[in-house]
Amino acid sequence: MDLKILEIASNTENNKVIDNFTHRSKNKNSICGDEMEISLIVKDNKVIDMGYQCTSCVYCQASVSLLSQKIKNKKLDEIKNFLNSFENIFENAKIVLEKNWKDFVELLDKKNAPRKECLLLPLRTVLKALKNHD
Repeated sequence: MDLKILEIASNTENNKVIDNFTHRSKNKNSICGDEMEISLIVKDNKVIDMGYQCTSCVYCQASVSLLSQKIKNKKLDEIKNFLNSFENIFENAKIVLEKNWKDFVELLDKKNAPRKECLLLPLRTVLKALKNHD
């Protein structure tokens, strides 16, 4: 396992419960059993805060940790476009990300393709939370 994955996963500053959330979603990976709950505070069409709780592997934890850092103060359309671009990420020859999202390149490297479902669970859970409130 890549040490960078462990380093990203070890940042748990957003592993918290947000009581005054505006959006929330739970999701489960049917393949391995990873579970994820994400709470968001959305104001003026931007994500102001994100909290998560998970029972999951280190790949899922790294993905949600990085997402929770990068999503704050971003407009909903930008977030949705980013999240929607990942369903076929491992089939593409080269990962092309906008500057704001470059930190995800390490996680979404082809060497991590066997853990695709783990890596995408947090992204899918945030997207589900946002779609539930469109």
